[in-house]
Amino acid sequence: MDLFLLHQPVPTDFGATVAAYNAIEKLLSEGHARAIGVSNFSEQHLENLMERTEVVPAVNQVELHPFFTQPELRAFHAKHGITTEAWSPLGGIHVYRPADPDAVLNALEHPTVTSIAEKHDKTPAQAVLRWHVENGVVAIPKSVKSHRIKENIDVFDFELTADEVAAIDALDTGVRGGPDPELINMTTYPKRVEN
Repeated sequence: MDLFLLHQPVPTDFGATVAAYNAIEKLLSEGHARAIGVSNFSEQHLENLMERTEVVPAVNQVELHPFFTQPELRAFHAKHGITTEAWSPLGGIHVYRPADPDAVLNALEHPTVTSIAEKHDKTPAQAVLRWHVENGVVAIPKSVKSHRIKENIDVFDFELTADEVAAIDALDTGVRGGPDPELINMTTYPKRVEN
C-alpha cells in the first residue's frame, strides 16, 4: 500500500498508541507500505511518538479547513518534514455535523470565499482547495459526483494572492468541528479490532 495511517492517538493509553505505530513501522520495514503516518495527532502527541519510535510519520491527517486552520501544528509539521493532509478540507464537518443547527458554518457560502472564487471565475470549493495548495497542505475532498471530482482537481490554472490567502486564513475560529483527539479513549469510542 502507498500510505498506512494510524487513525487516532489514545492519549489515556499512549503506550497502546506507540505499540500500534510500532506495528505499522514493521509494515514499512517489511515493504508492505511505502509510507506510514498518523491522523489527528497534536504537536504533543507527535513529540511523544517520535521520542519512542524510529520512523517520523510521513503524514499527519488532521481536520483543517478555513474555519480551523491549525497554523502552529502545520509549522510543527514543516519543521519535522511531516506532510499535512486535511480531512474535511472544505469544512463540511460544520455543515453535516453542526455544533449549532441554527448557526451552520459553511465555508463555501462565506462572502470572503465566494468573492475570491468569483474574482478567479472558480467555484467556492475550488477557491478553498487552491488555498490549501497555497498553504502546502494535501487536501483530498470527498465526492461521489463525477462533475465535482473533475471540478476539485481543476485548481492548478490559477493562484491566490497573498492577500487572498490571508483573508481565508482570517476565517479561522480556532474551533474544531470533529472530535477532540484529547478526548479519544476506549470509553468514548469503544471500538476494538481483534487480531
